[in-house]
Amino acid sequence: MVEIKWTPQAIEDINSIAEYISKDSVKYAKIQTERFFEAASVLLTKPNVGRVVPEIKKSNIRELILGNYRIIYRIISSKRIDILTIHHSARKIKSSRFKNL
Repeated sequence: MVEIKWTPQAIEDINSIAEYISKDSVKYAKIQTERFFEAASVLLTKPNVGRVVPEIKKSNIRELILGNYRIIYRIISSKRIDILTIHHSARKIKSSRFKNL
């Protein structure tokens, strides 16, 4: 089984999203936060399930789509995956941010 590590950036992204949603509904902010972790849990048994991020075009940088969000992760090895960021699909990804990965 694969170990999933959440990077500080990914946790910060989730906190920012939750804070934004909580302005309208604390309940839905909590639900959305839980959805991120639940969606990523599929990677425990199926690490290649996500598609390659089109803007980055590296086979080890993949994404899961969850509603309007992209859960971007990196396959480090057969035993470890890092969740890099949670990105709103309406915003462009700066591929330079991932250049050194």
